Amino acid sequence: MTPLVSTHWLAERLEDPDLVVCDCSFYLPNDPRNAAALFREARIPGARFFDIDVIRDAATDLPHMLPSADAFAEMAGALGISNRSKVVFYDQIGLFSAARGWWMMRVFGHDEAAVLDGGLPKWRAENRPLETAEPVLPSPATFRAAPNPTLVRDLAEMQATVADASALILDARPAGRFAGTAPEPRPGLRGGHMPGARNIPFNQLLAADGTMLPPDQLRARFAAEGADGARPVVTSCGTGVTGAVLTLGLAVAGLPTGTLYDGSWSEWGGRPDTAVESQNDAG
Repeated sequence: MTPLVSTHWLAERLEDPDLVVCDCSFYLPNDPRNAAALFREARIPGARFFDIDVIRDAATDLPHMLPSADAFAEMAGALGISNRSKVVFYDQIGLFSAARGWWMMRVFGHDEAAVLDGGLPKWRAENRPLETAEPVLPSPATFRAAPNPTLVRDLAEMQATVADASALILDARPAGRFAGTAPEPRPGLRGGHMPGARNIPFNQLLAADGTMLPPDQLRARFAAEGADGARPVVTSCGTGVTGAVLTLGLAVAGLPTGTLYDGSWSEWGGRPDTAVESQNDAG
């Protein structure tokens, strides 16, 4: 299954009994929209709500960190996802948080997952069918997780990466947040970025219609920051959501996808003992 599928591809397969469509929408804390409420109002037919604020590690205060393999398997199964499912994630913005669901499936050993290119806005723009009745609970399924720890890094691994520059860190946050000149959407976080990190705001991988750029343009954008496949890459962002867009972009570009720092800036920028660079340091 390719990491990115078109609206046409999905529309042709909506009746496939092995297909599971998931709305993986998420909004930043400073955005008043409610993803779950909007899902209930209108969704791609048969879609389930993949709530990353529920499918998370409840033992930490960090936002939507990966749950344990057993917890993920239970929650995926409750959504009707089995090991034979073909899972397609979309979001209400276009291509913002859907990649987080795709990446989570890969972390837990399920490669039959993809992201809908252009998401719900493109689906709507093409006047494709929407479901507006009250969502029906899916029939539970059995999902067995097979974790792949090579796809994720924790704090200790990131501290080692920063210290020895063993991988290229790509930060998906907007330029102002990366530079430390714009505030973070979550209180208590320092501004700036990890030493040595490079900035590719996630929306720079998208065309004007919210779809992902073609592979050659993606490769050029990554190469401009030194990501040409020769050096390991770690993606990061605010909470591990848009960093997954960079991971998806690497996959579509045909480059090694590397790993994602799950705690991202919410963890790194919220601690007093982690090194931070900002534009203010330049002077």
